[in-house]
Order: sequence, then structure tokens, then C-alpha cells
Amino acid sequence: MLLLGIMMLSCTISSFANTRVSVEFAQCTDGDTAHFIIAGKDTTVRFLAVDTPEYTKEKEPYGKEASEFTCQMLQNAKVIELEYDDGSDKRDKYGRDLAWVFVDGELLQQKLVAQGLAEVAYIYGEYAYTEELYRAQETAQKQKLHIWSEDEKEPYDWITLLTIGIGMTVIVFLYLGNGKGKKRKINKVKKVMRQMAER
Repeated sequence: MLLLGIMMLSCTISSFANTRVSVEFAQCTDGDTAHFIIAGKDTTVRFLAVDTPEYTKEKEPYGKEASEFTCQMLQNAKVIELEYDDGSDKRDKYGRDLAWVFVDGELLQQKLVAQGLAEVAYIYGEYAYTEELYRAQETAQKQKLHIWSEDEKEPYDWITLLTIGIGMTVIVFLYLGNGKGKKRKINKVKKVMRQMAER
């Protein structure tokens, strides 16, 4: 009975024992992805459990800041370690490794979230550091840092919206009204709208 208990305990411990390996930094991709040399091979690693704004094909607000932050952390690091979480798949559907990234002993994902440059995302199991990430995110949200700030969304250009609204109203009115010179009037309205939008 004692032997069975010890075996069950060891199985429980091993299921939460993540694997951490030292790697060499190769190059940046964006805020939540980078290349590392693992066992002599250039490997793309997607940072587990976080999502930063895009800065590769798309240019989202704070994508540049997130990318620069990650790049600086990795370029200036003396020691970089990846930790593969037993609660997660080792690779995503694009063939990228999924891992926790430690920079000089500090969790990079947590630092990104604490700066308001990443949000906690893609949680599909019981991962090792999600509680720390959620705490960091809650603080960043309260402080309205970067992606959580008021100016994260670009303000509406009310002049353009007003111009379009007036123009559409006039066009509809002309269509419903007298047919004489309708095409010429519509072209004139379009011209005025373009002029107003260019100001």
C-alpha cells in the first residue's frame, strides 16, 4: 500500500515537472515569437499563453512597442531558457515550438503582460504560470498601460463621417426626387464630397 502511494505521488510530481533548456538567441520575429538555436537548429518559438499586437504583416497599435521590447530583452540577455509545459502541446498548428521564455531568470511573458504589451490568451489547459500572468494583466488593466489605455482605439474621424452622411442623404434625396439632371447633380455632390474629405 505504501509503495502504491509513493508511485502515485511520483506520477503526480512528474506530470507537473516541466522541461527547461538553455538556448541561444537567433533573431526576433515580433512581440510573441522569436527564433532560437535549439540543439544546433534554428527553431521558431511562439511564446506560450500570451498574444501581442501584430507587427509583421499587419501593423496594430502597440505592435511596434511589443516587438521592440521583446527584441531588446532577448538581445541583452545573458541567459535564455525555454520551458516546455507538460500541460500544453509542444508545437502549434504552424509547427512552432510553444514554450515559456525565461530571460536571465525572469519570465518574458509576465514582463510583456505587466507592461500592457500582451494579453493572456490561448489557454487550453492547466499551464504552470497562468496565475502570475492574470495577476500581471489585472494590474496593467487598472493602470491602463498600452493596449489597455484609452487611446488604444483610434478615434473616429467625425468630419469624414459627417461628410459621408450628408453626401449619402443628398444622393438618396436626388434619386427619389426629380429625374431632371440627376446624373449631373450626383456627380457634383460627389465632387464636393471629395473636396471636403481632402481638406
